[in-house]
Amino acid sequence: MGLRGVNTFMIYSKGFAASGKRWPYMGALSSLRVLDLTQVLAGPYCTMLLADMGADVVKVERPGGDLIRPNPPFAEDPATEPYGGYFQSVNRGKRSLELDLGDDGDRADFLSLVEGADVVVENYRAGTMEGFDLGYETLRERNPELIYSSIRGFGDPRTGETDRQGQPSYDLIAQALGGVMEITGHPDGPPTKAGPGIGDLFTATLNCVAILGALYHRERTGEGQYVDTAMYDAMVSLAERTIYQHSYTGEPPTRQGNSHPTLFPFDAFEAADGHVVIAGFGTNHWRALCETMDRPDLAADYPDPESRLAARERLRAEIADWTRERTADGICARLEGRVPAAPVQNTEDVFADPHVHAREMIVPVDQPGADRRVEIAGCPIKMTGTPTGPRGRAPLLDEHREELLGKSAHE
Repeated sequence: MGLRGVNTFMIYSKGFAASGKRWPYMGALSSLRVLDLTQVLAGPYCTMLLADMGADVVKVERPGGDLIRPNPPFAEDPATEPYGGYFQSVNRGKRSLELDLGDDGDRADFLSLVEGADVVVENYRAGTMEGFDLGYETLRERNPELIYSSIRGFGDPRTGETDRQGQPSYDLIAQALGGVMEITGHPDGPPTKAGPGIGDLFTATLNCVAILGALYHRERTGEGQYVDTAMYDAMVSLAERTIYQHSYTGEPPTRQGNSHPTLFPFDAFEAADGHVVIAGFGTNHWRALCETMDRPDLAADYPDPESRLAARERLRAEIADWTRERTADGICARLEGRVPAAPVQNTEDVFADPHVHAREMIVPVDQPGADRRVEIAGCPIKMTGTPTGPRGRAPLLDEHREELLGKSAHE
C-alpha cells in the first residue's frame, strides 16, 4: 500500500545558499497528507514535526482560527499582526483552511478532504468530534485506511476508559499530576514547573512517533487505526525514574535541586561569572576532575561511586569552592575532553553559539505584517537522504482555501 496524499510542496537543501540556487528535494514524508484540527501547542507541535519531515499538513481551523494566533510576542504593532511568535513557531510550513464543523457545507468539505487524507490529528476533549458526527468511526467509513490520532489530557475511552476523560488539561496540569513538579526545584522550595511546556511537547513527540508506527503498520497490512496519546500518561513515562525509585525503595522521590539521586557529581556549580554543570560521576571522569582541581587526595579517598555518593555534600562543597574562583569558560576549557561539563547558557548565548547555526537550529522565516524576518527554532531531526526543517512561515487564516477546495471564502 502506498501513502494516499500527494504533497506538492518542496523543501530545499542548505546547499543552495552557497550557490545562490534553490535545489528542490522531497522530504521523507512528502507523499503524506495530514488534516490538522489541533490548536495551541501539543497538537500543532506534533503536526509541525510531520511538516518538517515533508508532510503536507492542512491546518483546519475553527471560525476565528487557532486560539493562539493573537498570542504575543509580536514582530510589529499587534494591531497589524496576523499572528505572533507562538503561532509562527509551531505552525510553520502548514496550509490553513477555516471551517465550521457544525455547518453542513463545511462539514461536507471536511469529509471530502478526509477521503484523500492519510492522517487526521485532533486535540479536543473526548467526545467533541463525535458531537459533530466526525468521530473516528464516521471518518473510517469514508476512508478505511485513515490514521486517526488524538492528543488529550487523559486519553480516549477507546484505548482505556477513566473517570478523568472529558476534563480539560494543559501543560501545567499534566506536569502536576504526572509527578514532574514534585521532583523539580530545590528541596526547600515549592514544586516547580519545568520551563518548557514538556506536558505538551513530549506528548506531541510521542504522538508523532505513534502516527509513524501506525503508518508503517498500514504499509504492511492496509489497515488504518486509532492512535491515542494522553498528556498525563506521557508525564508518567517522562518521569520514569520516579516510578522505579518508588518501587525499589518504597519512598516517593522529591525535589533535590540540580543534583541526581544516584549519581555524583552530576550537578550545577556557581562560577565567578555564572554557573557550570559538571557530570563527572564515572570513575575516569572523577579522577580527571580531581587532577584538574589539584586534589589527588579526593580521588584516593573516594575511589568508587558508592563512596562519592555517600559523601556528596562534602564533595559538592569542595568542587563549589574550586568553581567559584574561575569563570565558566575557564572551567569548561580546563575540563574539555576529559570531564563532561558545560556553561549554563541563556538564549542570547544560544543565539551566539556557532554549533546552533551549523546545525540549522535557528531558522529565519517571513513574518506577515513586519518589515523583517523573524527567527524560530529549527528541526532537531536530521537525515542524510531527505532534508528536514521549516519550509516557510506559518499560514494566514484560511490562506489556502482556494487551492484546497477550489473556491474562495465567500462561495
